[in-house]
This record gives sequence, C-alpha cells and structure tokens, in this order.
Amino acid sequence: MTDKTILRALRGETLPTPPVWMMRQAGRYLPEYRATRAKAGDFLSLCYDSELAAEVTLQPIRRYGFDAAILFADILLLPQALGVDLWFETGEGPRMTTVTTPAELAALKAHDDVHDTLAPIYETVRILRRELPAETTLIGFAGAPWTVATYMIAGRGTRDQGPAHALKAADRATFAGLIDLLTEATIAYLSQQIEAGAEVVKLFDSWAGSLKGQDFEDFAVAPAARIITALKARFPHVPVIAFPREAGEGYIGFAKKTGADCVAIDNSVTPEWAAAKVQIDGCVQGNLDPKHMVTGGPALVEATRHVVEAFRGGPHIFNLGHGITPDADPENVALMIETIRNG
Repeated sequence: MTDKTILRALRGETLPTPPVWMMRQAGRYLPEYRATRAKAGDFLSLCYDSELAAEVTLQPIRRYGFDAAILFADILLLPQALGVDLWFETGEGPRMTTVTTPAELAALKAHDDVHDTLAPIYETVRILRRELPAETTLIGFAGAPWTVATYMIAGRGTRDQGPAHALKAADRATFAGLIDLLTEATIAYLSQQIEAGAEVVKLFDSWAGSLKGQDFEDFAVAPAARIITALKARFPHVPVIAFPREAGEGYIGFAKKTGADCVAIDNSVTPEWAAAKVQIDGCVQGNLDPKHMVTGGPALVEATRHVVEAFRGGPHIFNLGHGITPDADPENVALMIETIRNG
C-alpha cells in the first residue's frame, strides 16, 4: 500500500499529522509482553520463536494503533549467526565470546552463511505481513556494523566502547576486517527481511556518537552508505531509516552521504536544530525524550506538541529519541498518541 502514512513521509511528503511509532514499543513496559516473555522462558528463546516474536510485535499495534510495527528481534542475533556464542545474563544484559584477533575473525562464518540460524526471524516477518492491519507499515532492522562490532570485541556492552576503540588503534586490519564482514552480513540479513515482507528497514548505530572525526566517516558513514547502496540496487522502492545515535553535527548531511531516506535523531539535539540542519535534506524521525513516557502529565503533552510543531514544515515520523524504558507507564504512550493525532 503506497498510501501508508510512514511510506508517504519516507517519500518526502509533509503530512498534516505525522505518523508515529516507538523504538522498543514491544517491550517490558507492557504487561502482555511480560506474560509472553515468561511463556517463552528467556529472551533469546522469544526472539527465535516466530509465533511468539510475532505476537509481541503485534501487541502494541493492538493496544495503541501505531502506524508501524518493528520486527521483534535483537541486533546481536547476527553475530550469533556468524558463529559467536551469545547469552544473556539476568539483570546485566548480553554476553558473547569475543573477536579480537585475526584467528578469531577468520573462524567466523562467511557473510552469506547466516540464513539457517536466522530463518526463524524471516518467518516472523512473514507472519507479521499476514497478520498486521493493512494500514500498518512493517519495519525490519539490523544493528550497524560499528555498534555490533563494539559488542563482539568487548563481549558485552560498554560505557565508552573502549575495547573497540583500542582494537581499532592497535590492529586496524583485524578491526577493519570485522567491520567489512559485518557490512556484508548486514546486507544479506536485511535483504532476506525484505524478501520476507519488510516494507522499510532501519539501521541502528547506537554507539555512533563515540566515533569522532575521520573515524565517524570511515566506520559510521561509509558502512551505512555501502549497506544502503546495496539494498537500493536490489530493492529500489524499499526505504531505509538510519539512526546514528548521538552523532551531533554528524547528523548534518548524513542522508546525502549514505543514501538514507530518513535520519532518526536522538533527544540530545533540539527539534528546531534538527529541522534547520537535517530535515532540509528529507524525512527525519524523532525525537521526544523517553523520560516523558515515565513522568507523563502536562509536560508530556507540551513536549509532544513542541516536537510536532518544530517539524511541521517537512516530512516527519514521530518517535522517541531512544527506546522506551521498562519503567514507562503505558497510559503515557496513549496520551502521547492522542496529543499527536488530536492536538
């Protein structure tokens, strides 16, 4: 359906009411998600159970009527498919075997040898295309190579991505080889999501902000451009949203440099700044502070109106500046949507 509101915004249309969805909209703040995750047993089991993953993807659509559903999965499923061991420590997050040497890099699978492991994810996409309301856009996604590499090098999430920066400085060839493998594997992964029915794909570079100067160009911009160019060659009508989180000045020109149809922005920049510096190149997505989903009240209404008004002059998809947090109040999500759609 070419008249879906998000697809129209991604084509560059300025709409009277922006379409809306939320990062992590299927998540722990919803009681129905918690019940389904308990049924699955653990997080990875939920990701790989196509029926249950589709169910949690659909839950916020049923509850709120968002304009898009985003595939329920995790950015670290791709490195697992490449051959690293992945597990989640309760209350602490992901853990994985590290890739820091030429031998460890050489032991990983080829970029196009990931599909057997990821087959349940593609099945989730197929289920969603059948079951989503006709007006709801289905978004697939992957982590950007730099962000995924930071986890693979450290074996876990880190505050400053220090281990990845250290490997980049000490063994540039191994680091660049890992980025290259992840770039090609991401192209293969997103291509299969699109083949299965994803109508839009999003590239999450959650740690892009820790890349500075030429490193930002080499390891945030260049891989994104390579991925988007390859996807556009295969699927010219499928839009791509890029999210180089906390890029700051790096947001300026990011769409033109990479070919992205939309740049998602975090809440460390103001909507006015982003409208003047980023929206001039096309669609932007963002950027309400997720804290308002916890605190609610008149401040939520005011901040939501502020974002809508700032981006009113161009193509805009309303979203948070980062993912909704587990302590958010589901009623505040409803208030946000009502404010966007009814003023």
